[in-house]
Amino acid sequence: MVDAHQTFVIIGGGLAGAKAAETLREEGFTGRVILIGDERDHPYERPPLSKGYLTGDEERDSVFVHPRSWYAGHDIELHLGQPALHLDRAAQAVRLGDGTLIHYDRLLLATGAEPRRLRIPGTDLNGVHHLRRLAHAERLRGTLNALGRDNGHLLIAGAGWIGLEVAAAARARGAEVTVIEPEPTALHSQLGPELGGLFTELHREKGVRFEFGVRLTEILGRDGLVLAARTDDGAEHPAHAVLAAIGAAPRTGLAEAAGLELASGSTGGVVVDAALRTSDPLIHAAGDVAAVRYPAEQFAPDSPVAAGPLRVEHWANALHTGPAAARAMLGQEVAFDRVPYFFSDQYEVGIEYSGHAPVGSYDQVVCRGDVGKREFIAFWLRQGRVLAGLNMNVWDVTGPIQELVRSGTEVEPDALADPQVPLESLV
Repeated sequence: MVDAHQTFVIIGGGLAGAKAAETLREEGFTGRVILIGDERDHPYERPPLSKGYLTGDEERDSVFVHPRSWYAGHDIELHLGQPALHLDRAAQAVRLGDGTLIHYDRLLLATGAEPRRLRIPGTDLNGVHHLRRLAHAERLRGTLNALGRDNGHLLIAGAGWIGLEVAAAARARGAEVTVIEPEPTALHSQLGPELGGLFTELHREKGVRFEFGVRLTEILGRDGLVLAARTDDGAEHPAHAVLAAIGAAPRTGLAEAAGLELASGSTGGVVVDAALRTSDPLIHAAGDVAAVRYPAEQFAPDSPVAAGPLRVEHWANALHTGPAAARAMLGQEVAFDRVPYFFSDQYEVGIEYSGHAPVGSYDQVVCRGDVGKREFIAFWLRQGRVLAGLNMNVWDVTGPIQELVRSGTEVEPDALADPQVPLESLV
Protein backbone atom coordinates (compact mmCIF):
# COMPACT_ATOMS: atom_id res chain seq x y z
CA MET A 1 0.00 0.00 0.00
CA VAL A 2 1.43 3.35 -1.10
CA ASP A 3 1.35 6.17 1.41
CA ALA A 4 1.09 9.44 -0.51
CA HIS A 5 2.62 11.53 2.28
CA GLN A 6 5.78 11.91 0.18
CA THR A 7 6.49 11.77 -3.54
CA PHE A 8 9.92 10.95 -4.92
CA VAL A 9 10.33 11.65 -8.64
CA ILE A 10 13.03 10.14 -10.86
CA ILE A 11 13.70 11.72 -14.25
CA GLY A 12 15.46 9.25 -16.50
CA GLY A 13 14.58 5.76 -17.72
CA GLY A 14 18.02 4.15 -17.72
CA LEU A 15 19.87 1.89 -15.32
CA ALA A 16 20.54 4.60 -12.70
CA GLY A 17 16.88 5.59 -12.50
CA ALA A 18 15.61 2.01 -12.38
CA LYS A 19 18.08 0.96 -9.67
CA ALA A 20 17.22 4.06 -7.65
CA ALA A 21 13.52 3.15 -7.78
CA GLU A 22 14.32 -0.43 -6.77
CA THR A 23 16.45 0.77 -3.84
CA LEU A 24 13.75 3.11 -2.54
CA ARG A 25 11.38 0.16 -2.20
CA GLU A 26 14.06 -2.15 -0.80
CA GLU A 27 14.85 0.45 1.87
CA GLY A 28 11.21 0.58 2.93
CA PHE A 29 10.05 3.83 1.34
CA THR A 30 6.23 3.73 1.22
CA GLY A 31 5.56 7.03 -0.55
CA ARG A 32 4.88 7.53 -4.24
CA VAL A 33 7.72 6.75 -6.63
CA ILE A 34 7.29 8.25 -10.10
CA LEU A 35 9.75 7.42 -12.87
CA ILE A 36 9.71 9.63 -15.97
CA GLY A 37 11.32 8.53 -19.23
CA ASP A 38 11.21 10.15 -22.64
CA GLU A 39 11.42 6.77 -24.41
CA ARG A 40 8.44 4.46 -24.70
CA ASP A 41 10.44 1.45 -23.56
CA HIS A 42 10.74 0.82 -19.85
CA PRO A 43 14.25 1.17 -18.33
CA TYR A 44 17.02 -0.82 -19.98
CA GLU A 45 20.79 -1.19 -19.81
CA ARG A 46 22.96 0.34 -22.51
CA PRO A 47 26.09 -1.90 -22.72
CA PRO A 48 24.26 -4.61 -24.73
CA LEU A 49 23.43 -2.01 -27.39
CA SER A 50 27.04 -2.08 -28.59
CA LYS A 51 27.83 -5.61 -27.36
CA GLY A 52 25.57 -8.66 -27.06
CA TYR A 53 22.37 -7.27 -28.54
CA LEU A 54 24.17 -5.65 -31.47
CA THR A 55 26.14 -8.81 -32.24
CA GLY A 56 22.98 -10.92 -32.10
CA ASP A 57 24.15 -12.96 -29.12
CA GLU A 58 21.40 -11.50 -26.90
CA GLU A 59 17.72 -10.95 -27.56
CA ARG A 60 15.81 -7.72 -27.07
CA ASP A 61 14.24 -8.68 -23.75
CA SER A 62 17.67 -9.24 -22.20
CA VAL A 63 18.45 -5.51 -22.12
CA PHE A 64 15.71 -4.48 -19.67
CA VAL A 65 16.59 -3.83 -16.03
CA HIS A 66 13.28 -5.36 -14.84
CA PRO A 67 10.27 -6.89 -16.59
CA ARG A 68 7.63 -4.25 -17.23
CA SER A 69 5.30 -5.92 -14.73
CA TRP A 70 7.87 -5.38 -11.97
CA TYR A 71 7.08 -1.66 -11.80
CA ALA A 72 3.38 -2.12 -11.18
CA GLY A 73 4.16 -4.88 -8.72
CA HIS A 74 6.31 -2.46 -6.70
CA ASP A 75 3.93 0.50 -6.99
CA ILE A 76 6.28 2.50 -9.19
CA GLU A 77 4.41 4.83 -11.53
CA LEU A 78 5.85 5.01 -15.03
CA HIS A 79 5.43 8.06 -17.26
CA LEU A 80 7.05 6.86 -20.50
CA GLY A 81 7.31 8.63 -23.81
CA GLN A 82 6.96 11.95 -21.99
CA PRO A 83 10.00 14.21 -21.71
CA ALA A 84 10.37 16.41 -18.66
CA LEU A 85 10.37 19.92 -20.12
CA HIS A 86 10.62 22.20 -17.11
CA LEU A 87 11.83 21.96 -13.54
CA ASP A 88 10.39 24.55 -11.14
CA ARG A 89 12.50 24.36 -8.00
CA ALA A 90 10.47 26.95 -6.10
CA ALA A 91 7.23 25.03 -6.65
CA GLN A 92 8.99 21.63 -6.43
CA ALA A 93 7.32 20.55 -9.63
CA VAL A 94 8.18 19.04 -13.01
CA ARG A 95 6.18 19.75 -16.15
CA LEU A 96 6.00 17.00 -18.80
CA GLY A 97 5.61 17.28 -22.54
CA ASP A 98 1.89 16.63 -22.37
CA GLY A 99 1.42 19.43 -19.84
CA THR A 100 1.18 17.17 -16.78
CA LEU A 101 2.54 18.83 -13.64
CA ILE A 102 4.12 16.48 -11.09
CA HIS A 103 5.07 17.69 -7.62
CA TYR A 104 7.97 16.19 -5.71
CA ASP A 105 9.39 16.11 -2.20
CA ARG A 106 12.70 14.74 -3.47
CA LEU A 107 13.88 14.59 -7.07
CA LEU A 108 16.55 12.49 -8.80
CA LEU A 109 18.01 13.60 -12.12
CA ALA A 110 19.17 10.53 -14.05
CA THR A 111 18.85 12.05 -17.51
CA GLY A 112 22.00 10.41 -18.87
CA ALA A 113 23.85 11.59 -21.94
CA GLU A 114 23.21 11.92 -25.65
CA PRO A 115 25.48 11.20 -28.62
CA ARG A 116 27.43 14.09 -30.02
CA ARG A 117 26.41 14.94 -33.57
CA LEU A 118 28.53 15.37 -36.64
CA ARG A 119 28.25 18.99 -37.82
CA ILE A 120 28.94 18.32 -41.48
CA PRO A 121 26.89 18.12 -44.70
CA GLY A 122 25.16 14.83 -45.38
CA THR A 123 24.13 13.81 -41.87
CA ASP A 124 20.46 13.79 -42.94
CA LEU A 125 21.02 10.78 -45.21
CA ASN A 126 19.22 7.55 -44.28
CA GLY A 127 22.40 5.57 -43.68
CA VAL A 128 23.80 7.81 -40.92
CA HIS A 129 23.58 6.27 -37.43
CA HIS A 130 24.12 7.14 -33.78
CA LEU A 131 24.12 4.62 -30.96
CA ARG A 132 22.64 5.50 -27.61
CA ARG A 133 19.09 4.23 -27.48
CA LEU A 134 17.48 0.86 -28.02
CA ALA A 135 15.84 2.13 -31.20
CA HIS A 136 19.30 3.15 -32.47
CA ALA A 137 20.65 -0.35 -31.78
CA GLU A 138 17.70 -2.04 -33.48
CA ARG A 139 18.23 0.04 -36.61
CA LEU A 140 22.01 -0.44 -36.60
CA ARG A 141 21.65 -4.17 -36.02
CA GLY A 142 19.54 -4.44 -39.15
CA THR A 143 22.07 -2.35 -41.07
CA LEU A 144 25.00 -4.56 -40.01
CA ASN A 145 23.10 -7.65 -41.09
CA ALA A 146 22.50 -6.11 -44.52
CA LEU A 147 26.09 -4.89 -44.88
CA GLY A 148 27.44 -8.33 -43.99
CA ARG A 149 25.12 -10.04 -46.44
CA ASP A 150 25.95 -7.68 -49.29
CA ASN A 151 29.66 -7.12 -48.49
CA GLY A 152 28.80 -3.51 -47.68
CA HIS A 153 31.02 -0.91 -46.06
CA LEU A 154 30.53 0.75 -42.67
CA LEU A 155 32.44 3.95 -41.97
CA ILE A 156 32.82 4.85 -38.29
CA ALA A 157 33.70 8.36 -37.14
CA GLY A 158 35.54 7.89 -33.86
CA ALA A 159 37.88 5.22 -32.47
CA GLY A 160 36.61 5.28 -28.89
CA TRP A 161 34.95 2.42 -27.04
CA ILE A 162 31.63 2.58 -28.90
CA GLY A 163 33.32 2.92 -32.28
CA LEU A 164 35.56 -0.09 -31.68
CA GLU A 165 32.82 -2.29 -30.23
CA VAL A 166 30.63 -1.58 -33.26
CA ALA A 167 33.61 -2.21 -35.56
CA ALA A 168 34.01 -5.65 -33.95
CA ALA A 169 30.30 -6.39 -34.35
CA ALA A 170 30.38 -5.30 -37.99
CA ARG A 171 33.42 -7.43 -38.81
CA ALA A 172 31.77 -10.42 -37.13
CA ARG A 173 28.91 -9.94 -39.62
CA GLY A 174 31.37 -9.74 -42.56
CA ALA A 175 30.98 -6.03 -43.27
CA GLU A 176 33.93 -3.94 -44.42
CA VAL A 177 34.89 -1.31 -41.83
CA THR A 178 36.85 1.94 -41.99
CA VAL A 179 37.40 4.04 -38.86
CA ILE A 180 38.17 7.77 -39.11
CA GLU A 181 39.93 9.23 -36.08
CA PRO A 182 41.68 12.62 -35.65
CA GLU A 183 43.96 11.27 -32.89
CA PRO A 184 47.08 9.19 -33.72
CA THR A 185 45.74 5.88 -32.33
CA ALA A 186 42.53 4.19 -31.32
CA LEU A 187 41.41 5.03 -27.76
CA HIS A 188 44.11 7.68 -27.58
CA SER A 189 42.12 10.00 -25.31
CA GLN A 190 40.99 7.14 -23.08
CA LEU A 191 44.17 5.03 -22.78
CA GLY A 192 46.99 7.05 -24.30
CA PRO A 193 49.22 5.96 -27.21
CA GLU A 194 50.73 2.99 -25.36
CA LEU A 195 47.56 0.92 -25.09
CA GLY A 196 45.79 2.73 -27.90
CA GLY A 197 48.30 1.28 -30.34
CA LEU A 198 47.61 -2.23 -29.06
CA PHE A 199 43.88 -1.88 -29.72
CA THR A 200 44.63 -0.46 -33.15
CA GLU A 201 46.62 -3.58 -34.03
CA LEU A 202 43.91 -5.88 -32.65
CA HIS A 203 41.36 -4.39 -35.03
CA ARG A 204 43.73 -4.25 -37.98
CA GLU A 205 44.32 -7.98 -37.58
CA LYS A 206 40.56 -8.43 -37.93
CA GLY A 207 40.45 -6.40 -41.14
CA VAL A 208 39.46 -2.95 -39.87
CA ARG A 209 41.05 -0.05 -41.76
CA PHE A 210 42.02 3.08 -39.85
CA GLU A 211 42.57 6.62 -41.07
CA PHE A 212 44.25 8.58 -38.27
CA GLY A 213 44.92 12.30 -38.07
CA VAL A 214 41.92 13.26 -40.23
CA ARG A 215 38.31 14.32 -39.71
CA LEU A 216 35.14 13.78 -41.68
CA THR A 217 34.07 16.86 -43.60
CA GLU A 218 31.17 15.55 -45.68
CA ILE A 219 29.00 12.49 -46.18
CA LEU A 220 28.15 11.97 -49.84
CA GLY A 221 24.98 10.34 -51.09
CA ARG A 222 22.31 10.11 -53.73
CA ASP A 223 18.56 9.60 -53.42
CA GLY A 224 18.87 9.73 -49.65
CA LEU A 225 21.44 6.92 -49.48
CA VAL A 226 25.05 7.07 -48.30
CA LEU A 227 27.65 6.46 -51.01
CA ALA A 228 30.94 7.73 -49.55
CA ALA A 229 32.52 10.13 -47.08
CA ARG A 230 35.18 12.78 -47.47
CA THR A 231 37.91 13.71 -44.97
CA ASP A 232 39.77 16.96 -44.46
CA ASP A 233 42.81 15.69 -46.37
CA GLY A 234 40.67 15.53 -49.50
CA ALA A 235 40.40 11.75 -49.57
CA GLU A 236 37.12 10.02 -50.37
CA HIS A 237 36.22 6.80 -48.56
CA PRO A 238 33.62 4.23 -49.66
CA ALA A 239 30.66 3.82 -47.33
CA HIS A 240 27.16 2.40 -47.42
CA ALA A 241 26.47 3.46 -43.83
CA VAL A 242 28.11 5.84 -41.35
CA LEU A 243 28.19 5.65 -37.56
CA ALA A 244 28.92 8.82 -35.60
CA ALA A 245 30.78 7.59 -32.50
CA ILE A 246 32.43 10.84 -31.40
CA GLY A 247 31.39 10.77 -27.77
CA ALA A 248 28.43 11.74 -25.65
CA ALA A 249 27.36 14.93 -23.88
CA PRO A 250 25.53 14.95 -20.53
CA ARG A 251 21.86 15.90 -20.79
CA THR A 252 22.00 18.93 -18.52
CA GLY A 253 19.41 21.17 -20.20
CA LEU A 254 16.77 20.69 -17.50
CA ALA A 255 19.31 21.27 -14.71
CA GLU A 256 20.86 24.29 -16.38
CA ALA A 257 17.49 25.98 -16.94
CA ALA A 258 16.69 25.37 -13.26
CA GLY A 259 19.91 27.06 -12.17
CA LEU A 260 21.69 24.02 -10.73
CA GLU A 261 25.49 24.06 -10.56
CA LEU A 262 27.17 22.50 -13.60
CA ALA A 263 30.73 21.29 -14.05
CA SER A 264 32.88 23.38 -16.34
CA GLY A 265 35.30 22.28 -19.03
CA SER A 266 35.28 18.97 -20.85
CA THR A 267 33.73 17.07 -17.93
CA GLY A 268 30.36 18.77 -17.95
CA GLY A 269 27.46 17.35 -15.99
CA VAL A 270 25.49 18.31 -12.91
CA VAL A 271 27.81 18.81 -9.95
CA VAL A 272 26.98 16.63 -6.94
CA ASP A 273 28.70 16.01 -3.63
CA ALA A 274 29.60 12.58 -2.28
CA ALA A 275 25.95 12.10 -1.29
CA LEU A 276 24.96 12.66 -4.94
CA ARG A 277 23.27 15.91 -3.87
CA THR A 278 23.13 18.85 -6.28
CA SER A 279 23.35 22.53 -5.33
CA ASP A 280 19.65 22.18 -4.41
CA PRO A 281 19.39 19.92 -1.32
CA LEU A 282 16.08 18.48 -2.53
CA ILE A 283 17.56 17.35 -5.85
CA HIS A 284 20.08 14.56 -6.43
CA ALA A 285 21.73 13.35 -9.65
CA ALA A 286 23.12 9.96 -10.69
CA GLY A 287 24.50 8.12 -13.69
CA ASP A 288 26.06 9.70 -16.77
CA VAL A 289 24.76 13.20 -15.99
CA ALA A 290 26.35 13.42 -12.51
CA ALA A 291 29.79 15.01 -11.98
CA VAL A 292 30.76 13.70 -8.55
CA ARG A 293 32.97 15.37 -5.98
CA TYR A 294 34.47 12.24 -4.48
CA PRO A 295 35.34 12.24 -0.76
CA ALA A 296 39.01 13.25 -0.86
CA GLU A 297 39.82 11.43 2.37
CA GLN A 298 39.07 8.09 0.66
CA PHE A 299 41.79 8.52 -1.97
CA ALA A 300 45.43 9.47 -2.22
CA PRO A 301 45.91 13.26 -1.89
CA ASP A 302 46.93 13.74 -5.53
CA SER A 303 44.49 11.23 -7.05
CA PRO A 304 42.81 12.39 -10.29
CA VAL A 305 39.62 10.74 -9.01
CA ALA A 306 39.44 12.99 -5.95
CA ALA A 307 40.48 16.09 -7.91
CA GLY A 308 36.93 16.15 -9.45
CA PRO A 309 34.21 16.76 -9.98
CA LEU A 310 34.44 13.65 -12.15
CA ARG A 311 31.78 12.41 -14.55
CA VAL A 312 31.96 8.73 -15.53
CA GLU A 313 29.94 7.46 -18.51
CA HIS A 314 29.86 3.76 -17.78
CA TRP A 315 27.50 1.01 -16.67
CA ALA A 316 29.03 0.44 -13.23
CA ASN A 317 28.70 4.11 -12.37
CA ALA A 318 24.97 4.09 -13.17
CA LEU A 319 24.55 0.77 -11.33
CA HIS A 320 25.99 2.18 -8.10
CA THR A 321 25.17 5.90 -8.12
CA GLY A 322 21.44 5.26 -8.58
CA PRO A 323 21.11 3.26 -5.33
CA ALA A 324 23.48 5.60 -3.48
CA ALA A 325 21.38 8.61 -4.47
CA ALA A 326 18.19 6.80 -3.42
CA ARG A 327 19.59 6.13 0.05
CA ALA A 328 20.71 9.74 0.36
CA MET A 329 17.21 10.90 -0.64
CA LEU A 330 15.91 8.84 2.29
CA GLY A 331 18.21 10.70 4.67
CA GLN A 332 20.81 7.98 5.06
CA GLU A 333 24.52 8.83 5.37
CA VAL A 334 26.10 8.32 1.95
CA ALA A 335 29.67 8.96 0.78
CA PHE A 336 30.02 7.63 -2.78
CA ASP A 337 33.65 6.56 -3.17
CA ARG A 338 33.73 3.69 -5.66
CA VAL A 339 36.75 3.61 -7.92
CA PRO A 340 35.59 4.27 -11.51
CA TYR A 341 35.27 1.01 -13.46
CA PHE A 342 34.19 -0.16 -16.90
CA PHE A 343 34.47 -3.17 -19.18
CA SER A 344 34.56 -3.87 -22.89
CA ASP A 345 34.38 -6.93 -25.14
CA GLN A 346 35.91 -6.92 -28.61
CA TYR A 347 36.36 -10.13 -30.63
CA GLU A 348 38.00 -12.66 -28.28
CA VAL A 349 39.33 -9.92 -25.99
CA GLY A 350 37.71 -8.90 -22.72
CA ILE A 351 38.98 -6.00 -20.67
CA GLU A 352 38.25 -4.29 -17.37
CA TYR A 353 39.56 -0.84 -16.44
CA SER A 354 39.67 0.66 -12.96
CA GLY A 355 40.70 4.18 -11.99
CA HIS A 356 41.18 7.38 -13.93
CA ALA A 357 44.34 8.29 -15.84
CA PRO A 358 43.64 10.81 -18.61
CA VAL A 359 46.40 11.58 -21.08
CA GLY A 360 48.89 13.92 -19.43
CA SER A 361 48.18 12.73 -15.88
CA TYR A 362 50.66 9.82 -15.85
CA ASP A 363 54.40 9.51 -16.42
CA GLN A 364 54.78 5.75 -16.90
CA VAL A 365 52.90 2.67 -18.12
CA VAL A 366 53.93 -0.70 -16.66
CA CYS A 367 52.67 -4.08 -17.90
CA ARG A 368 52.69 -7.50 -16.26
CA GLY A 369 51.94 -10.63 -18.23
CA ASP A 370 52.12 -11.44 -21.93
CA VAL A 371 51.23 -8.38 -24.01
CA GLY A 372 51.79 -10.30 -27.25
CA LYS A 373 49.19 -12.90 -26.28
CA ARG A 374 46.90 -10.14 -25.00
CA GLU A 375 46.88 -11.63 -21.51
CA PHE A 376 48.23 -8.93 -19.26
CA ILE A 377 47.59 -6.10 -16.82
CA ALA A 378 48.63 -2.52 -17.61
CA PHE A 379 49.16 0.12 -14.92
CA TRP A 380 49.28 3.87 -15.39
CA LEU A 381 51.59 5.48 -12.83
CA ARG A 382 52.54 8.94 -11.67
CA GLN A 383 55.60 9.17 -9.45
CA GLY A 384 55.29 5.49 -8.63
CA ARG A 385 51.61 5.62 -7.65
CA VAL A 386 48.99 3.68 -9.60
CA LEU A 387 46.33 5.92 -11.14
CA ALA A 388 44.57 3.20 -13.15
CA GLY A 389 44.84 -0.41 -14.22
CA LEU A 390 43.53 -2.38 -17.18
CA ASN A 391 43.33 -6.16 -17.21
CA MET A 392 43.00 -7.86 -20.60
CA ASN A 393 41.95 -11.51 -20.58
CA VAL A 394 43.23 -11.74 -17.00
CA TRP A 395 40.48 -12.11 -14.43
CA ASP A 396 39.78 -11.76 -10.72
CA VAL A 397 42.26 -8.91 -10.26
CA THR A 398 39.91 -5.93 -10.11
CA GLY A 399 39.90 -5.85 -6.31
CA PRO A 400 43.67 -5.43 -5.78
CA ILE A 401 43.94 -3.03 -8.74
CA GLN A 402 41.29 -0.80 -7.20
CA GLU A 403 43.03 -0.95 -3.82
CA LEU A 404 46.27 0.23 -5.43
CA VAL A 405 44.38 3.10 -7.08
CA ARG A 406 42.59 4.06 -3.89
CA SER A 407 45.58 3.87 -1.55
CA GLY A 408 48.06 5.79 -3.67
CA THR A 409 50.79 3.47 -2.34
CA GLU A 410 54.15 4.07 -3.99
CA VAL A 411 55.23 0.85 -5.68
CA GLU A 412 58.37 -0.33 -7.43
CA PRO A 413 57.69 -0.67 -11.16
CA ASP A 414 59.71 -3.90 -11.30
CA ALA A 415 57.54 -5.47 -8.60
CA LEU A 416 54.40 -4.26 -10.36
CA ALA A 417 55.58 -5.87 -13.60
CA ASP A 418 56.53 -9.21 -11.98
CA PRO A 419 53.67 -11.79 -12.16
CA GLN A 420 55.32 -13.66 -9.28
CA VAL A 421 54.65 -10.75 -6.91
CA PRO A 422 51.03 -10.86 -5.68
CA LEU A 423 49.27 -7.56 -6.32
CA GLU A 424 47.77 -7.75 -2.83
CA SER A 425 51.27 -7.54 -1.33
CA LEU A 426 51.90 -4.17 -2.99
CA VAL A 427 49.07 -2.30 -1.33
